Amino acid sequence: MTIALDIFGALLAFAAIGSAISKLKKVPDVMAAMAKVGVKPNQIPVLATLEILGGLGVILGIWSKPLGVVSSAALVLYFVGALYSHFSRKHKVADFGAALGIFVIATITTLLQLKR
Repeated sequence: MTIALDIFGALLAFAAIGSAISKLKKVPDVMAAMAKVGVKPNQIPVLATLEILGGLGVILGIWSKPLGVVSSAALVLYFVGALYSHFSRKHKVADFGAALGIFVIATITTLLQLKR
């Protein structure tokens, strides 16, 4: 189970931090997706910071179970919010596939964190 947790934790940290970097670099597709769900430009650095902190918390959570649980659970909630934003606007799966994928990885990571 430790190997699975390390793999999913690394995937989650990579995905969350990568997502944040794409927001901070203002990647056009990401900015368009954020605008489609009603995120204002001044909110983007805050969202990116939350993703970075969550990703770093997951990494540090390898050595600290409570931090790992809290960080991965916080990322689950973050991506629940992202998915809700897409669902409430009746977007297609292509519009929220990345958020759904990261949500699944975050959920699995949280469950593995709780079982260790």
